Amino acid sequence: MRDTIKSNIFPNHILTHIPRSEHKLSRHNISQAALDVLYHLNQAGYQAFLVGGGVRDLILERVPKDFDIVTNAHPEQIKRLFKRCRLIGRRFLLAHVHVKSEIIEVATFRAPHDQSGHGSSKNGLIVRDNVYGSSVNDDAQRRDFTINAIYYDISDFSLFDYANGMADLRQGVIRLMGDPVLRYQEDPVRMLRAVRFSAKLGFSIHPETAAPIRQLSGLLSNIPPARLFEEVLKLFNTGHAAQSFEQMRTYDLFEQLFPYTERCLADPLAFSFIQQALDNTDKRKKNQDTIMPVFLFAVFLWLPLSRELPKKIVKGLNQQEILFNACQQLLAKQQKYVTIPRRFTVLMQDIWFLQIRLTHLRRGKKKTLSILEHPNFRAAYDFLKLRVKAGDEAVAEDLEWWDKFLSQHKKGHHTEFSAPTPKWSRRRQKSDR
Repeated sequence: MRDTIKSNIFPNHILTHIPRSEHKLSRHNISQAALDVLYHLNQAGYQAFLVGGGVRDLILERVPKDFDIVTNAHPEQIKRLFKRCRLIGRRFLLAHVHVKSEIIEVATFRAPHDQSGHGSSKNGLIVRDNVYGSSVNDDAQRRDFTINAIYYDISDFSLFDYANGMADLRQGVIRLMGDPVLRYQEDPVRMLRAVRFSAKLGFSIHPETAAPIRQLSGLLSNIPPARLFEEVLKLFNTGHAAQSFEQMRTYDLFEQLFPYTERCLADPLAFSFIQQALDNTDKRKKNQDTIMPVFLFAVFLWLPLSRELPKKIVKGLNQQEILFNACQQLLAKQQKYVTIPRRFTVLMQDIWFLQIRLTHLRRGKKKTLSILEHPNFRAAYDFLKLRVKAGDEAVAEDLEWWDKFLSQHKKGHHTEFSAPTPKWSRRRQKSDR
């Protein structure tokens, strides 16, 4: 039978303890690696709970992407328990436990900062979160959304619902725990998470949770650009890219991450180009085809980049040199908002450089075959197709030529673009340094 008590942590919520007989979450749907870690912690005398997205997805009868565990064991104690364990992070000190081919993330209970007086800056932004709690009750106060504050207790297989999360799961609602303004100030990335969960789950964002987002969207400038890169990957490469994009623009979040792209989106052709790319990414994810995250970054930044290039070839000017200089300037500016690692930018530039070779250069048998041999030809060709599909008639004739040529060429040069950068590109980058 369920036990419900008025929560002293969240006055507007009911803390519900749900025994195993009252819920459908089964150990059979939890990875064996996660179970091994949970059991080992429990047998060593520590509390151990499955929490967050893993519990949420299991309740929704979805396949979890990963399993997160919280415990009262401190990181050093966790490390001593598991032979293959690595402590990572500064803002959040976590233990990554390696079990065969899986990595299980284990965190120590967190405590509210207002109890310790440490860990946040003057404007409320949490800069360090290694304030440990003594119980799962402490940890629950630090969760962001109600649907992520449901704990699975390995000791008796029961659930602890700290903030009516089960009700919000049934109703399809994304709701922040606590005061939304304060929670966003603590960690502005929660605004992106609200949009991501809404897009991923098909849930609505509760009006009180949604109301401050536009006003506070500028707080994302306080987040390290490298962290925002990881958030972009989650938003656009997990099967709900188109919906994430729509919601981000609704709440003025997209322009905080890609301001130069946002300025181009009044142009219907530019907007269509991005929309086609997002839809295609979602389809590939649904069909379990390979998704290459770098492709979307190339799409996003092609729009402002193309505005810096001459509309027609000017005799005597090196088109690749012009493109290369424009690339460097744009990427330098974009890195201030979202850090794009070099392994991405090198491939992005290859895709962009090949647009010139696919559309501007005079074609002969030798030159054409050399383009086919380029390791990133397929990505560039798909990029060109996307431009035409979005309505770029200026390159439609070039695509038609390549389509005809490829239909007659049956030597299998369509390789995925995972190979190293070609020599001509490396020489160009080296000379620029």
